[in-house]
Formats: sequence, structure tokens, C-alpha cells
Amino acid sequence: MAKDPICGMFVDEKTADLKADVRGVTYYFCSGSCMTEFLAPEKEIRRLEVSVAAAACLSVPILLLTYFSPVPDRVRDYLLLALAAPVQFWIGWRFYRGTYDSIKNRMGNMDVLVALGTSAAFGYSAVVTVAPGLFPFSGVYFDTSAVIVTLILAGRYLEHVTKGRASAAVRKLVDLQPTKAHRLRDGVESDVPVEEVEVGEVLLVRPGEKVPVDSVVLEGSSGVDESMITGESIPVEKNPGDGLIGATINGGGLLKAKATKVGQDTALSQIVRLVEEAQVGRAPIQRLADRVASYFVPVVVLAAAAAGLSWFFFGHIGADLATLAFVSVVVIACPCALGVATPAALLVGTSKGAQNGILIKGGEHLESAGKVDTVVFDKTGTFTVGKPSVTAVIPAEGRSEDYVLRLAAAVEKGSEHPLGGAIVKEARRRSISVPDPQGFQATAGEGVEAMVEAKSVALGSRKMMARLGIDVSSLEASLSGLEEQGETAVVLAEGGVPVGVLGVADTLKPSAEAAVSAMNRMGVEVVMLTGDNAKTAAAVAKSLSIGRFVAEVTPQRKEEVIVSLQKEGRVVAMVGDGINDAPALARADVGIAIGSGTDIAKETGGIVLIRDDLLGVATAIALSRKTLAKIRQNLFWAFAYNAALIPVAAGALVPVFGVQMYGYLPFLAAGAMAISSATVIGNSLLLFRFDPGAGQAA
Repeated sequence: MAKDPICGMFVDEKTADLKADVRGVTYYFCSGSCMTEFLAPEKEIRRLEVSVAAAACLSVPILLLTYFSPVPDRVRDYLLLALAAPVQFWIGWRFYRGTYDSIKNRMGNMDVLVALGTSAAFGYSAVVTVAPGLFPFSGVYFDTSAVIVTLILAGRYLEHVTKGRASAAVRKLVDLQPTKAHRLRDGVESDVPVEEVEVGEVLLVRPGEKVPVDSVVLEGSSGVDESMITGESIPVEKNPGDGLIGATINGGGLLKAKATKVGQDTALSQIVRLVEEAQVGRAPIQRLADRVASYFVPVVVLAAAAAGLSWFFFGHIGADLATLAFVSVVVIACPCALGVATPAALLVGTSKGAQNGILIKGGEHLESAGKVDTVVFDKTGTFTVGKPSVTAVIPAEGRSEDYVLRLAAAVEKGSEHPLGGAIVKEARRRSISVPDPQGFQATAGEGVEAMVEAKSVALGSRKMMARLGIDVSSLEASLSGLEEQGETAVVLAEGGVPVGVLGVADTLKPSAEAAVSAMNRMGVEVVMLTGDNAKTAAAVAKSLSIGRFVAEVTPQRKEEVIVSLQKEGRVVAMVGDGINDAPALARADVGIAIGSGTDIAKETGGIVLIRDDLLGVATAIALSRKTLAKIRQNLFWAFAYNAALIPVAAGALVPVFGVQMYGYLPFLAAGAMAISSATVIGNSLLLFRFDPGAGQAA
């Protein structure tokens, strides 16, 4: 049995008529609406938009005619019948279809309650209108049935509008794939569509271009920006024999490479597949209203049947009044406030979130965030700035920091490497005058050399210093200290003599430490994932007091870590900013994307931090917990008033007031509707008093 990726219902693969093949995976659907929502969610939103607008346009005159009618009652009732019929059977048809699916799967949900209540109200009212002598009372419930349909559809529309855009995220991932490749055959270069590239073919990748497909370097050296895939902020030096990832960006060197993986086998295609599987593979969160309704529906039906049968067999009041008792219980039990119980709290909660720089995309994301007990952070671009900067300038004896930085910036002035850019930027920040270099020469993976003011200057790694025969033992303590902290340490030599060491690293964001502390106070464990090496990861984890981290992880491995945490019974939030985080963001119970990150991360995540402030993660969890509590309270009040009137509708007061009390039940239903709706909305508005600081201290 397959599972519908939208509603979660099981579908027999052998008999299913509705199915779709998406990038090699077959999905099965229980209904056309589920299939439409999966393949084209924007169509379902438009359909709901039209339904809500039409229902509202019809419900307003229904309410006006019911309580301020300028025409005789008989004429009014026929007008109400004409206006309410389209709301009930055209606009509200989705509830009947949902009821059929619910009964077929032996589960009660909101659709059953809505269909039952509105059908009873409409059906009874239609009979009273067409055959007024059949029942002893002339009151009609057309307004009740129409308003219930309108409010609940409006609630569903709000949910759909705020849902995550899985299809848009996948499309953006696919768009990253280059469209052309420079192919070499028999020494002749030709531009071909990337789809025509075959494994083993030789390709040219010029400076600044994207790598067409996964491949291995044959000739040339260059720094390749792999941050979109690995999260590593510093370009990776590539030499013959090194692997290249499709869609990453070549730096300043010309590369000749041999294709190793093409089509669906490339790393980018695998990320696309992981995002799709994670987004549709997660079991949909059952709405709180459906959970309550699953118990409430059978209770109401039994109570209504018991009331009607009891009055008929034991009360001897006749079939007409016994039927009226059944209808009254069903109608008065249908809580119209249920339609706004979740959307009202969600609307206020999301508005409050927006005030604090947090975008919550939908009710399911909010519900998951409210239950989170573990938050997994990507390091690069999330905990850290995502760009290298100078963290230390350590001069040799007899030299000054400004002297070392001046020479280092001068030799790097002609370099396009991000490390060089960070050094030049730091010199300018300190207002140091930087001379122009002469005879600039860069060695891939080692460093740079140049003549500065007639002196030979070299800046690079231990490897470069060893090749040049420069002894760095006098600076060994400084070099080791920086390396132990996970920083990139480079040596500056002047005239063959080492004169200083510079530390360059991706620095922590100002809010990182405060965010981790806030989540620890809330009882939420923080885990760090990174594509960086273990030494760098350990240094960052120690500085933030994080006890658990995983280094050197691929996008697939990040997703596997999320799954392993979920298997431990944890409710996991993933915080990331890059394309490489998209599968993990999709797989987590709730994905939290940094607003300064990529569009794909923001669209895959269920929550987006609009500001680049990690305290927003703690605020989002605290706000979600508070909003979820309000939703539970709203569900209670949505049912409370109506449930309290069930005994009255069943005839508890008939011995006191007589059967004439049934003539007032429409007004009781309207009163319960108004009071419960006002209570739910008022309770939701209290969320505007939410204090982020108080929530994080919980």
C-alpha cells in the first residue's frame, strides 16, 4: 500500500487511477484534489480563494435576511434556500468528499463533523421551507450552515497560503545546474547541452564558470567555491586528481576535467531527490481539530440518535419532534468557532513572529516547533559569518602588527583569493597605507609571492615556507596555537626571514553564544553540523559550549544525522542557510532557515529568520510553544459552549418549558456560535503580549 503524500491516506497501488511520476519516483493519490495540490499547489490555493470569496458573498446576504428581513417570512425562507444551496452543495462539496474518504478509512475528522452539522441544518431548514406543516416550528438554520462552511474554508485558505513551497525549492535547486558544457573531442572544443555530456568525456571549465557535472581534474589548478554544496566558506584548491562537484563555481584557473557522474547521479541531483523525499515522506501532522473531532463526532451522533429515539419511544412526542431533537443536537454541536480556532491563533502568532523577525509558514511547522527538544545548527554561515576575516596578527620580535599587516596586504593586493581579500580589508579597516606589489605570483594551495618596495615578500602555508627554505621554528608556538583553534594560519616572510603570522578564520556571529545559552535555559539541546574539518568544528563547539557536534559532513550525511536523532525519539529542528542544508531542513521536524541565506534554504525551511539574528531560533521555539498552547485553549472554547448546549438540544429542558423550546434553538445555536467565536478570537489576541525574553528564560 502506498501513502498519499498530501493527506497521508493509504492507496492501493494496483487499483489506483491517480498517480504521477516525478523525477523517477511514482506517487499515488486518493483524490484529484490531493494530486492537484501536490503537482500544482498554487491551483488549490486559487480554488480555495474563489470558494471563500463566493461563500462570503452569499453568506453576508443570508445573515442580513435572517435577522433583518424586509420581506415576509415565507418569501425570506425561499430566498435563503436559494442562497444557501450553492454554499452547501457547490462550495461545501469538498466536505462531503472528505467525509467519504474519512468513512472509507474508518476515521472521524473535521469534514465529517462539518458535513453532518451543515447537512442537518440545511436539510431541516429546506423541509421547513418547502413543507412548513411537517414540523411544529418554522425557524430555519440556513445562516448556521452557510457561516460554518464559510468560516472553516477561510481557515483552510489561511493554512494553504502559509504552507512551505516545496515545488519552488526543488525548481530553484534544478535551476542551479549549468545548461552548457565545453566538451573536448579529438582536441576540438564544442559547446553542448549539459544533458548530452557522458561519463568519461573531457570538459573545459574556465575561470568564473560553473562546473557542468561531477568530474575529476586532469590538468590545471584553481580554487573552487563549493560553499553551496559543502558549506565550506573558503574556496577549495583543486589540482590534478581532485574531484569537482557539478554546479560549483571555478575560481581563477583554467581546469580540464573528466566527467565522472552525469544526470540523476550528480551530487546536485541527489540533493534534489533528498529534498523531495524528505518533504513528501514525512507523515503529515494531523490537525489538533481533527484529533478532537475524531472523538467528538461519534459522541455527537450517538447523543443525537439517543435523543431522537428516546423521545420517540419513551417520550411519545411523535416522529416530527423526535427528528427535530436529532437535528437540533447535530446542529448545535457543530462548533463554527473551530474554523477559526487554529487560524486565529496562527494569524496572531505569525504576526507577532514577524514583529520579531520570524516568518512561520504554516500551522504544521508551528506545531512541530512548539515540541522541539533538539536544535541542529549548520556552522558555516549560520553560527559563523560565512566569510573569512583576520582574527590575529602576531609579529616576530622587533616587528609591529601594523608592519606585518602592511606587508601582508601589499603582497595580497593582486590576489583574488578570499583569504587575501580578508587581509587587505583588515589593513584598510586599520587605515594602513598599502603599497603596490611587483612581480606578483600565486602558487595554488600554498600562497603568494611578490616584490614590495624592492624587498622579496612571501605569504603562505608551512608548505610554501619549506619549499622556499625558510625556517619558521621561531614562530612555531604562534602557528600551532592558531591551528589548534581551527584557524587558517599563514606565515609572512621578508627577504627569506619570517616576520609574523596571521590567523584567518570564519568568525562567529555576535548572537551565536547568546542563542545557544537561551536554548539551554529552555531545555533544548544544541547540536552542530559542519562540512569543515574536525579541528575547526571542535574549536567552535568549545567556544559556544556545545557538547555534541559532527564534522566533515556531506549534505546526505547531514540528513542522516537528523534521521538518527529522530529515531532517538527527539523532535528536531534544523537551522541552516545554504543549498547544502536543504535536505536536512526538509527532513527535520521543522526547518529554520536564516534570512541572509539562499532562497532555496528559505523556501525549504518551515520557519525563516528574517533578521540575521540567531536569538530568533529561541524566540521562534518559545513563540511556537505559546501559540500552540493558545490553539489548544481555543479548541476547548470552540467546543465548550456548543457541547454545553447538547443536553438542551437533546431535550433536557422539555419537561420544564415544553416542546416549544425547540422553536428557540436556532437562536441558541447562533448565540453559541457568536460567544465561542468571540472567546476564541479574544484569547488569540492575548498572544500580542508575548515577550521573547520571558519565553527564552522558560
